[in-house]
Amino acid sequence: MKILLIAPASGKWRNIGRAPVFNGRTFRFSLLSLLSVAADTPPDIEVRIVDEQIERVPWDDPVDLVGITCMTAAAPRAYEIAAQFRKRGVPVVLGGMHPSLCPEEASRHADAVVAGDAEGLWPQVITEVCAGQSRGIYRNPSPPVLGGLKRPPRHLLRRRGYAPLAAVQATRGCPHGCEFCSVAAFHRRVHRRRPVDEVAAEVASLPGRFFVFSDDNLMANRAYARSLFAALRPLRKRWVTQASLDTAEDDAFVGLAAEAGCIGIFLGIETFSAENLEAVRKNCNRVDRYRTAIRRLHAHGIGVEAGIVLGFPHDRPDVFEHTLRMLDEMEVDVVMPSILTPLPGTPLFAQMGDRILDRDWTHYDFDHAVFQHPNLSTEDLEAGQAWLTREFYRPWRIARRVWRHLRRPRALAFLPFLAVVNVAFFGRVVHWHLRGWNPARDAASGPIGIGPFARPAA
Repeated sequence: MKILLIAPASGKWRNIGRAPVFNGRTFRFSLLSLLSVAADTPPDIEVRIVDEQIERVPWDDPVDLVGITCMTAAAPRAYEIAAQFRKRGVPVVLGGMHPSLCPEEASRHADAVVAGDAEGLWPQVITEVCAGQSRGIYRNPSPPVLGGLKRPPRHLLRRRGYAPLAAVQATRGCPHGCEFCSVAAFHRRVHRRRPVDEVAAEVASLPGRFFVFSDDNLMANRAYARSLFAALRPLRKRWVTQASLDTAEDDAFVGLAAEAGCIGIFLGIETFSAENLEAVRKNCNRVDRYRTAIRRLHAHGIGVEAGIVLGFPHDRPDVFEHTLRMLDEMEVDVVMPSILTPLPGTPLFAQMGDRILDRDWTHYDFDHAVFQHPNLSTEDLEAGQAWLTREFYRPWRIARRVWRHLRRPRALAFLPFLAVVNVAFFGRVVHWHLRGWNPARDAASGPIGIGPFARPAA
C-alpha cells in the first residue's frame, strides 16, 4: 500500500523552490505536520511526501490514499488536488489548520477530514477510508498526550529544498486568546508539553549544531521551560524559537534560555499601539515594556524577530512609518510584517461579519486586505505593508543591523542567522518586486514607488 502526503502551494509560492536564487529555502525548515502523520502511519505502508513549493504533484503515481494538509490560503489549491485524485478513484483525506477550523466545508471536497491532531486517529482513518467506510469528520475525543511520540521521518523530505537545520517540537498550542490567532482557535488555548527527556533525546540525535523549535510558544510554561533549558544546556546546541513577549520580563529566565543555546526568538509584537492590543485581547503584550524586553534579550545575545500586524482597528495612515521608526529605534533584528487577516474559525472572523469584502481564501495569505478598515483603504493597507517591508530590508539598513549586532554579547552565535534571514527577506523584495507607498504621504507630491503598488501622481 502507498500513501501520498501533499503540502499544497498557491499563487506565487507554487514551485518557488525551483528558482535558482531567492527561492525561499531559508524559510523552509519544517513540514512537521506531514512528518508527524508519516510517523503515525503503520510501518508496512510506503509513504511519500510532496511539497508543492519545491516539486510537482506526481499525478500519475499509483497511490492508494492521498492526505493533504493546508492553511486557509492554500485551501482552494488543496481542493483542486483532491478533486483530481478523486476523479481517478483515489480517496483523499484533508487535515491541517483550515480543514480543522472549517471541517464541514472541507468535507465537501474529500472522503474524510481529520479535525485537530492526527496522532492516534490516523491508522483508523487509513483503514476505514480505504475500505470505503469513512465516517466523514474525525476528531480525537481529547487532545492526544504528547509523550511517546514517534520521531519524525525526516529522510522523507528532499533536503536540498530546505534550510540545513532540523525542526523540533516540544510543545503545542498557546494559552493566550488573541482574537485574530488561528493557533489559539485550533488548540482552544491549551498548551501541551512533551516529556523533557524525550525532547532532549531527539535534539541530541540531530546532526549539526543548529536547529529550530517550531513551537507556537515554547516558553509559555516557565517551569517546563526551565526544565527543558537544563536538559539542553549540556548538548551545546544553538536554536531559535517563538515565544510571547512576557517571557523577556525575567532577566534570570532569559539568561537560562541563553545558556541553553537560545540565540533568537520570534516575538509577536504585533503593534506599537496599546489601544490595538486591547482591541484584539493581546493581553500578554505591554507597549511600554517593548524596549526593555528587547534590550534584555540583546544583552544576553539573543536576536529578536518581530511579528508585526497592520490593519488593527486604531491604525491610521501613519502606522507604517511609525512602525518602521519604532523598529529602527528598538533595534529589532528581523521583522515579518503582515496584514490583519480574519481567518475563518477565529473570533475575529465572526466579529467582522459583513465588513469582510473578500472571501476568496487564496487572498487570506497575510498580504491581501480582505476587509473594510475604518481608516485605511484596502489599497493603502496592501501598499503600506509592501512599503514597510521594502524599507526595513534596504541594504543600508541590513548593514546597520549587522554592525549594531556585532557590539552585543555572544554576537557571533546569532550573526549567521541574522545575516542569512535579512538577505533572504531582501530577496523576497527583489523577487516579488515589492515597492508600495507610504499612505501618510500626500499623493499630490508625485509618484511614489514603482511596480505593482506604484501610486500615480495626483
